Amino acid sequence: MKKIRVQFLLFVYDKTQKLYRKYFKKKKRQWQFTEKQLLEFQEDSLGRKLGEFYKKYGFSMIPKMENHDVHHLITGCGTNFEDEIAMQYLLLGNGKLNAHLLAAIVLGTFILPEYVEIYIKAYKKGQDMRAFHEWDFEGLLWQNFDHLKDFIHQKDHVVLH
Repeated sequence: MKKIRVQFLLFVYDKTQKLYRKYFKKKKRQWQFTEKQLLEFQEDSLGRKLGEFYKKYGFSMIPKMENHDVHHLITGCGTNFEDEIAMQYLLLGNGKLNAHLLAAIVLGTFILPEYVEIYIKAYKKGQDMRAFHEWDFEGLLWQNFDHLKDFIHQKDHVVLH
């Protein structure tokens, strides 16, 4: 039964992601790197880690959606469907809010409700991270991946003196 639900979600995703890129990402340009070029970055860089991510999973870059793949790397969210939904919850907790994200959360929760505890944990994890959902990671591809990830996972806390 889960297989049918996931197939339905994949169908919906396939039909909506092009519209999402067209209407929500119309001012954004695609990155100027290929998967192969990313593998040429320094070994400990974000760019190299992203290239290895594409190679490991057999993925290719989707124009204007490259930051989404970086989000997988820095959050540790997997790529199966329940993890994709969890990442949307994490991004909501991190401050991202748009119609596509909300639709993914509502539909994903309705179709795969057995993962709601994971979704709630992801939301709280997003709240505990620095706001990164609006960052353009293309300019950070040369940065040390572990340092960048650690920085994002350390939320600023207000200290009153």
